[in-house]
Amino acid sequence: MAQKYYAVRQGKQPGIYRTWAETQKQVTGFSQAQYKSFATEAEAQAFMQGKTTTPTKKSRTSRTHTTTATPPIKADITVYTDGGSRNTGNVAGGHVKQEDRAAWAYRIELSDQLATDSGGEWGATNNRMEIMAFLRALEQLQKLGQTNTQILFVLDSQYVLNAVTKGWLAGWKRRGWKRSAGPLVNAELWQKVDQLLPQFNHLNFNWTKGHATNQGNVFVDHLLNQTMDHMVPGQAAPTTTATVTAHTKTPSTPAPKKPAQPADPAVAKKSVDAIRKMLRDAGLNQD
Repeated sequence: MAQKYYAVRQGKQPGIYRTWAETQKQVTGFSQAQYKSFATEAEAQAFMQGKTTTPTKKSRTSRTHTTTATPPIKADITVYTDGGSRNTGNVAGGHVKQEDRAAWAYRIELSDQLATDSGGEWGATNNRMEIMAFLRALEQLQKLGQTNTQILFVLDSQYVLNAVTKGWLAGWKRRGWKRSAGPLVNAELWQKVDQLLPQFNHLNFNWTKGHATNQGNVFVDHLLNQTMDHMVPGQAAPTTTATVTAHTKTPSTPAPKKPAQPADPAVAKKSVDAIRKMLRDAGLNQD
């Protein structure tokens, strides 16, 4: 795997790091962190200085970095989900081998908390992992008691978005969880999604392309790739427990110290007289 340069422009300790593990420590739990991965140190330095760089073409696992504008939607919670598969059989679609790594991840940003999770699976398709990420995020939101909150989901999967927003899910359900053209792949996951969606009253959705300047989207991509990196052939895929942490807040500026005020002359004279008396009593004052 090619070496990356991770530039953290805003985080606990801004700088350029060589591993995602180091980078994650600087951005996890830090509200409004800004960071991005690059193929060269020059691009990372340019990002740190606020300059625009030419996008670098990458594989599916790291994805092409492009810039996209997301229409503002008022929401109390923002959720990023992503799924991926290192398909060695046929990257263009299908034919996933049993030994291929796959993983999903989500990031839930609440006003005062950050919830993240990721899990892996052997021989799963990209679409399956995209559904898993969406499903696990819904389950976590339910556990957090956020079913009546304004929630914005940001995804790069047209498949999941179209299923939920264009009525595909309802059509599959009417046909007994089948497509008009035949069997529905991952029907058991879609059934669970269908059971959860009605429990949420204010869901909004945005699509984002690539993994560009959208930091939440970049985060979940790195998180699922980290999960795949840790998968060992012949062993069960890692399944983590959701982590909920408090947002790191920017320390407030200490209030300036007030300048010392001169002592009251009368009070000062009484103090001096008292000290002189103590010295005389001790036989130390010869005045």
